[in-house]
Amino acid sequence: MATQFVFPITYSFLYVLILPSLAIVRLAMSVLYLHFQNAERNGRVQKLAKSGAHIVVTEPRWPGFFELAKKEKPYAIAVDFSSAPSHALETADYLAKARETRDLPIYLLRVPEDRNDIVKKRLPQAPIVTEPELAEILAEKEKEAQARALEKKEAAALARKNARAKKAATERQTAAAAPAKPAGKPKKPAPPPAPPKKK
Repeated sequence: MATQFVFPITYSFLYVLILPSLAIVRLAMSVLYLHFQNAERNGRVQKLAKSGAHIVVTEPRWPGFFELAKKEKPYAIAVDFSSAPSHALETADYLAKARETRDLPIYLLRVPEDRNDIVKKRLPQAPIVTEPELAEILAEKEKEAQARALEKKEAAALARKNARAKKAATERQTAAAAPAKPAGKPKKPAPPPAPPKKK
């Protein structure tokens, strides 16, 4: 692989979920999409971005794609085989074995029919999917992420509410246990009014 750095392009949506007394603003999850630049790439990426995932796209050129994978820490990687199948296979195989990316799910797009057997043999863990199938997978993962974000937000709100209640109860207990202040000295009675002067 020739050494070449390619500036990545990102496609993303910002999620804002509003509920009564609860607001969540969450950046979409990141997916690394490796695809050589051509006339079809932008349209393909935009279709995937409609799933709600944050799509980071770059060409599969070494070492740029791997440095980007380490930087972005995506939750999934998609490799397109339409432009250079052999190169795409080597790229996907490297990512599947590298320590930094081997635990990530890898999805393969547009694998030529005559390469299916060799690709499945070298990458049995990487499913070959169509674009609509991948978009559906990403959309489902986004829904799961939204649910987790909501649960986390609600748990944090409940924890704050409980902390305030506990603090108030402690303050009441402290006030009740404090000794009563002694009564002050009784005030002296006011002197009687002076008698009227004799004329």
